Amino acid sequence: MSLLPHILVLAAGKGKRMRSELPKVLHEVLFQPMIHHVLDLAYSLPQASVSIIVGHGGEEVQEACRDYSGAQFFEQREQRGTADAVKSSQIFLQKQQGHVLILSGDVILLRKSSIEMLLKTHETEKAVCSLVTTHLENPTGYGRVLRDAKGSVRGIREEADSSSLEKKITEINAGIYCFEIASLFDALSKISNQNRQGEFYLTDVIEVLVRENKKVVGAVFADSEETLGINDRVALSQAERVLQKRVNQFHMENGVTLRGGENIWIDTRTEIEADVTIETGGRIQRSKIGKKTVVEANSRIQFSTLHSGVKIKQGSVIEESVIGDKTTVGPYAHLRPGSVLGVEVKIGNFVEVKKSVFKDGAKASHLSYIGDAEIGKAVNLGCGFITCNYDGVNKHKTIIEEGCFIGSDSQIIAPLTLGARSYVASGTTVTKSAPPESLVMARVKQITKPGYAKRFLKNNE
Repeated sequence: MSLLPHILVLAAGKGKRMRSELPKVLHEVLFQPMIHHVLDLAYSLPQASVSIIVGHGGEEVQEACRDYSGAQFFEQREQRGTADAVKSSQIFLQKQQGHVLILSGDVILLRKSSIEMLLKTHETEKAVCSLVTTHLENPTGYGRVLRDAKGSVRGIREEADSSSLEKKITEINAGIYCFEIASLFDALSKISNQNRQGEFYLTDVIEVLVRENKKVVGAVFADSEETLGINDRVALSQAERVLQKRVNQFHMENGVTLRGGENIWIDTRTEIEADVTIETGGRIQRSKIGKKTVVEANSRIQFSTLHSGVKIKQGSVIEESVIGDKTTVGPYAHLRPGSVLGVEVKIGNFVEVKKSVFKDGAKASHLSYIGDAEIGKAVNLGCGFITCNYDGVNKHKTIIEEGCFIGSDSQIIAPLTLGARSYVASGTTVTKSAPPESLVMARVKQITKPGYAKRFLKNNE
């Protein structure tokens, strides 16, 4: 396919039926704003440029799209219809040669192969306009495709302007087009807003082109799910379910076991190797998961890398972290951003780790908080261990060198360094650095007074 179109994404709508202050295209589908799905498609295609029409909440939309290199933005100042939205790009596009592919910021289920088919049809047929259509059992709310006796497209009638006979037509316009640029803007200059909505319809361009005997082709998509537009929360949920099913099927076909797949949510950018098992309730976003890893039920993984043979036990949360081979995390553990775990590390139940490094073989088996720390090889952190890393103004670092044993219910008041192979007695508060192979013990002397407990217990009787 030699066609190299400019791509225009319409994303100016307020989305009144979403009943939200958030611009419609920023509502999330599988952990991403819906416009990201459209832009991912656009950038996967051969293209001369990518432009986005913004309107309501334009600054928010631009900020959400800042990572898409080279994208340019045009503002539709007033919401006067889809044709008016396209005109917002006129100064730029009229200087360009060739064709423009127009996508909708709320139609997120289009497959790359389907759009490639549209572009190939447009090129092969030497069309001035090619539009995507599909058939719906219930076409309510969509513009109907009008065809003549030979099956050629003659126009599109918006539902508000349709006759009772036209409303029975099941073939609908999906709002996805490829136009020859010069013909598009020539036709746009000839349409009006004399309709029930008082808007400038992009669909009116079709009748202008047909009237001028320019070739218009309707590309029928057999899978109507691809054309689902998201106009309310119900459609948002429907689209998310469709996308979830597609993503899960892709991973299962590539050797991933999903137990309770209908309740597993994986975004479109996550990479998972073969022989991984993910149990029900899993939520995985923008992550890489190595082979033979197990993610138990109700765990969440975000922006993280898990190497091979990792085990994430039930109910754990992993955020912006890296986990080495054969490491175990959880159950109910929390790795906060900046956590890096080496090989065969153990992070046990109800352990929280933040911005810390655990080197190979280190363990924190239960009920601990480790923040801003470097934990050496084969260190054993006892139950209830805490790094006191924050003094109310600044965060301070703890370094525990290799081979140390930290007794239960101990605290380290950072900043300090505990030398290699040191032993910290249970119940110790460590306030000073210690050299290698030290015994560190800091306890208040125990006082025992037989019979004294009766004085206190009487008050509770």
